[in-house]
Amino acid sequence: MLIGIDVGTTSVKAGLFDDDGHCLKSFGETYPTVRPRTGHVEQNAEDWMRLVRRALATLSETAAGTIDAIGLCSQVNTHVFVDAQLRPLAPAITWQDGRCADVAAALDAEVSGADKMKWWGAPLPIDASHVLARMAHVKQTAPDVWANTRWVLAPKDYCIAHLTGEIATDPMTAFGIVDSTLSPITWLIDRVEGAASRLPPLSPFTRIVGHIRQGESCAGVPIVTSAMDAWSGTFGAGVAAERQAVYLSGTSEVIGIVSERKSPVPGVIAFPKCEGITLHAGPTQSGGSSVAWLARLLGVTPEAISSLAAKADTTQPLPLFLPHLDGERAPIWDVAARGGFANLNSAMAAPELSRAVLEGVAYGARWLLETLEASACISPTVLHHSGGGSASDLWCQIRADALGKPLRRTASRDAGVLGAALMASVAAGHHATLADAAPRFVQFDHEFAPMPSPRHDERFAQYKLMYEQMKALRI
Repeated sequence: MLIGIDVGTTSVKAGLFDDDGHCLKSFGETYPTVRPRTGHVEQNAEDWMRLVRRALATLSETAAGTIDAIGLCSQVNTHVFVDAQLRPLAPAITWQDGRCADVAAALDAEVSGADKMKWWGAPLPIDASHVLARMAHVKQTAPDVWANTRWVLAPKDYCIAHLTGEIATDPMTAFGIVDSTLSPITWLIDRVEGAASRLPPLSPFTRIVGHIRQGESCAGVPIVTSAMDAWSGTFGAGVAAERQAVYLSGTSEVIGIVSERKSPVPGVIAFPKCEGITLHAGPTQSGGSSVAWLARLLGVTPEAISSLAAKADTTQPLPLFLPHLDGERAPIWDVAARGGFANLNSAMAAPELSRAVLEGVAYGARWLLETLEASACISPTVLHHSGGGSASDLWCQIRADALGKPLRRTASRDAGVLGAALMASVAAGHHATLADAAPRFVQFDHEFAPMPSPRHDERFAQYKLMYEQMKALRI
């Protein structure tokens, strides 16, 4: 058997799987995120470990046979600064945090467009979530923390280090400081003095990085390097071959297209070839987080938003929602962007606002998909759809209609968890490659066919116009 774990933005999820990808038992618990001031978004790294340990204990106590390997993926561009004993020196800075925007802009100004093209194959900006921006910021503002920092780790690498004592990361979690050959970009890393010695060494996704220590649940079981959540979720959604595409919906929305062809386009990431595929991908800043925000305002659960949205009359005027509550990432990379509602009237209520939020997130995904299609030089015929946001049939249909593409939904909503187990399966020798394992592991439960309507074309154009006009109102 195999275990997959995903340290996500809001929770730790895990599953115990057999070698055909059937989930025998699952685990999921949330942990808090703190916003101490505008632009600061933090987590306690000890919460990650507390729940990872609980997941391992829960899943292993019912295992009816040998656990062959464990995979552990996590949110990316979240960083924790730790000392030599792996003790956090400050709260982890999450990917949603924008405090490093100014230092990131200064670093970005040192890098030419030609260098970016040489390293990454696209003019990708160094933004507030870049590991070097985080390092430079901490070095400037918290010199005591910097002086005591031994490692700067992503959540999965922090957890693996605590479980095994081994330090490693994968090339895609380290993307932004590795080039097209998956080698560290020494010139860029050296822009921040002392950064090189604090970065973990690189290891492939499916390499066994260590074994669980004695005294821990699953002691002696090998654990693999694994990948960031987007790559793990891509495999866990059954995407591992040329011309396939994925749409992952969680706290943010992530879309990816596999294509050997590259046409450099600003705003999206054309990853170096890894595990046999070239992935063009991009993350938005908010998807499920927009729903969670509205749910808090309305005093309902996030699950209730879809039910409310179903009551909205789409033949009548509806508000337009811009989901840039904490800035936006792909494809516009604008940390200063802000959200808002437009076209409100006094007859509108919770159903109309709910529908607008679901549609606004879908329009952000459409903008991203169009940019990715230009980067990958193909237009996929169908997108494999997974993640917590895919649980709502209504939202899946809204997305299919807004994108004009069929969405094939996976039976397992936790693509990151399944992808982590899939990587463990390859490491254990059950499958030769991830491309071999993905079709065997992944099942689908429904395909949402688009119902084209000029309404979505018109509202998408208004969405982009609203973004431009909102710039004049920023505070």
